[in-house]
Amino acid sequence: MDGVEAKIAYLSDKMDINNQAIRLAIIGYEKLKMLGKLTNLKYLTIADFSKPSSMERLYVIDMELQKVVLKTLVAHGRNSGTLFAKQFSNKSASYQSSLGFYITGRPYSGKHGTSLALNGIEQGINDKANQRAIVIHGADYVSQDFIQRQGYIGRSQGCPAVPNSQVKGIIKAIEGASCLFVYAPNSNYLSHSIFIR
Repeated sequence: MDGVEAKIAYLSDKMDINNQAIRLAIIGYEKLKMLGKLTNLKYLTIADFSKPSSMERLYVIDMELQKVVLKTLVAHGRNSGTLFAKQFSNKSASYQSSLGFYITGRPYSGKHGTSLALNGIEQGINDKANQRAIVIHGADYVSQDFIQRQGYIGRSQGCPAVPNSQVKGIIKAIEGASCLFVYAPNSNYLSHSIFIR
């Protein structure tokens, strides 16, 4: 794990990301890479739900250049909380976000326009993502306008929704089996995930 620890130390020092979020994301990324689950190894994406939704908290990291190439707003589920995401669920119709590791699928055109399928790979934590239709999509409520009006962005039905102006670029970069990690300092997740140890 020495190489992983060095990578964690380097990236933690360079990036304005929660240290635990970056540490766990890299540990999981390296495990998935070793298991041959990732095809798009260039990008690691972190949604850091330890931060309020009024802050840019989605990070797309270029693992070859070892730097953040995109940082933007991202929504959490409406029943997860208002400014902060505090409640998480894997259940259908919960309208809550699910934590953990996802592998990105293929883009498609749906009711929200260009969207990206997400495969939740953590049993009992986010593995219902497909049947819940948890995807990356653009939304007009993920904007500075909403923050100025109400102090936080709008909330989704559980999807990590991003600004409409950036959704196509994000999807183009991270589609095709890259790693997405949705983080919060949640004791239930931290004690049950098999990908972070």
